[in-house]
Amino acid sequence: MTEDKLSQAVGRALEARRLVLEGSRDAAVRLFDGFREGWPGLVVDLYARTLVLYDRDASEERAGRVAALVASRVPGVRAAIRKARHGRDPAERNGLPIPGFDGAPDREVVEHGVRYAIELTLNRDASFYLDTRELRRLLKAELAGARVLNAFAYTGSLGVAARAAPAAEVIHLDRTRRFLEVARASYALNGFEVRRRDFRARDFFVEAASLRREGALFDAVIVDPPFFSTDARGTVDLERGMERLLNKVRPLVADGGRIFAVNNGLFVPGAAYLAALEGIGRDGYVTLESIVPVPDDVLGPARSGPVPYPADPAPFAHPTKIAVLRVRRKDARGAGRT
Repeated sequence: MTEDKLSQAVGRALEARRLVLEGSRDAAVRLFDGFREGWPGLVVDLYARTLVLYDRDASEERAGRVAALVASRVPGVRAAIRKARHGRDPAERNGLPIPGFDGAPDREVVEHGVRYAIELTLNRDASFYLDTRELRRLLKAELAGARVLNAFAYTGSLGVAARAAPAAEVIHLDRTRRFLEVARASYALNGFEVRRRDFRARDFFVEAASLRREGALFDAVIVDPPFFSTDARGTVDLERGMERLLNKVRPLVADGGRIFAVNNGLFVPGAAYLAALEGIGRDGYVTLESIVPVPDDVLGPARSGPVPYPADPAPFAHPTKIAVLRVRRKDARGAGRT
């Protein structure tokens, strides 16, 4: 009976996303979000023709059934990967092939006309976040000619979208070189020039301080940090320290420039995040310009009843809380002057 209910829930999810699926060839979309659709242990995404199942219950048999069900209703699926949240070893957590699918996992997706390299088993995630799709669209639409710093770049998708604007310059900053190699691959896919100085495998705190000393200024700074990370140089903590991170990059923003700030902390209430943003703007030089929505396929069908997350994200609709901040400077310096 339980499996019948799961099949019914997945079937409803696919039907609700029918229009998205019809236009999704080579794209990346969410097919099922158990948090919002009655099955918290399971999320199913589609990357081009590859299914990725995030299974919190580590049920290999169940994942295989769900993958087969989805493949029977979504034409062209050729590969499937299961990521076991509580797997016994890193390979299980990063993703193993689901039996019955003979194709190789896809290595790229296309979104808003931009090609993105993906490495679906690089990490516990799939190397490309679906919930920031609208932010990528915004960056591509509005950053033509801009100087951009993509902090905590990870595999670079937000910076790649900015470069497609085309931005005059995008610096991708992440302390893990192998993540930045995916960003380089995205540049190559789109025919962008790959310059060594644009991909910096350095610590955020060290590089931010160095850029401040140089007097570097950017028209836009993208801040999309991990939930928690710490080393001898500093701590990233989205629950308690987002305001501190944003204050680190604020001196790097040119007069009239913007900070694109993402907080994806599942346990961070939306009201608390807004309070942190308001704290940055106490002096009147930083204002909240807009909130960027999360795509409908990620949100899933509307549900009544309690918020299906550990913390209420309101006024955001999802734990991925994206805000655009406008910055003014007392010295009125623009990105073209140092």
